[in-house]
Amino acid sequence: MRVLGIDPGTVRMGYALLDTHHSPNVADAVDYGVVALKSTIPIEDRLYQLFTHVVNMIGIFQPDAVAVEEPFVGRGENQFSGPALAVGQAQAVALIAAAGQAVPIFRYSPSQVKVAVADHGRATKEQVQNMVRMLLGLESEPEPSDAADALAIALCHLRRQEADEVMSREIR
Repeated sequence: MRVLGIDPGTVRMGYALLDTHHSPNVADAVDYGVVALKSTIPIEDRLYQLFTHVVNMIGIFQPDAVAVEEPFVGRGENQFSGPALAVGQAQAVALIAAAGQAVPIFRYSPSQVKVAVADHGRATKEQVQNMVRMLLGLESEPEPSDAADALAIALCHLRRQEADEVMSREIR
């Protein structure tokens, strides 16, 4: 299974492709990184550029699934403005790009990703980076953190799929 993980953002969007073709229990990091755009570019232009990048990644990588992190929305009166809204826009771009290519889409909350990778929903970014490095057998912690988050999102999806398969076998 090939999974494209997306950590949405309008200035820095992390991406990662994991592949389990060698073994269903071992994932290989095929590629990961960040699409970085200047914040001075108008938002509509950045969103369009992100859209074309995701469509191109899907065309090149041919993933079986796209896993996208849901925006974290905090509490307070400004929870639907600023950064949370921008991340939601970037998430929508990734969802539309995947839907347009007929690739199944899966969405995970930040706490679901942290639980899947670090075994607790309040793990720090450093803990997630370290666990991603260990789980994927990388020589060093993946940088930047947006790329590490995208790897964690793809790992979360693979672990969720594995758990679903185990549960379906148990039910039979």
